[in-house]
Amino acid sequence: MQYQDLKSFTVPSDFRGRSKVTTQLWWIVQSTLFALSPQALYGWRRFLLRLFGAKIGKNVLIRPSTKITYPWKLTVGNNSWIGDNCTIYSLGEILIGNNVAIAHHVYLNTGGHVYTVPTFDIFSEPIVIEDECWITNDVFITSGVRIGKGTIVGARSTVLNSLPSNKICVGYPARPIKDRITVNTEHTVFA
Repeated sequence: MQYQDLKSFTVPSDFRGRSKVTTQLWWIVQSTLFALSPQALYGWRRFLLRLFGAKIGKNVLIRPSTKITYPWKLTVGNNSWIGDNCTIYSLGEILIGNNVAIAHHVYLNTGGHVYTVPTFDIFSEPIVIEDECWITNDVFITSGVRIGKGTIVGARSTVLNSLPSNKICVGYPARPIKDRITVNTEHTVFA
């Protein structure tokens, strides 16, 4: 019995969403103009991503060390952050809402392989991170996951299944451990 025959593996012609030339051009731009830009040039990086088809909202802050496979499959809402050394493995669509904080070394992985067939077929499923989430350091999020509004995912957690809104989630696999509580500081006086 043969489990996988990688010489028979092929990438479907429409899988990338753009031509091989556009893909290679993006990877060159990402390795140079994007990655070598000073940290403060957030507007420059937003411009480059939009040039390659990403839908980037207002006031989005993306660090130059972030790696994005296919920017045309990325949507980021207003006022969101993507920290240092994140990997946005966007073989499928990635939708990040408004006011989302993605910390450092976060890995969003929309792709995988069908291990039950020798041709090791490639697939992708979207990731959705709803508004006002905080994805803390070293979190891995797999394909097909939705993280509900306002949820926090704790450091070094692995998200293998969708998570509900308004929770604090941790672990491998990440699970809700308590509600996210907000404190009204509107009338609080700090000394």
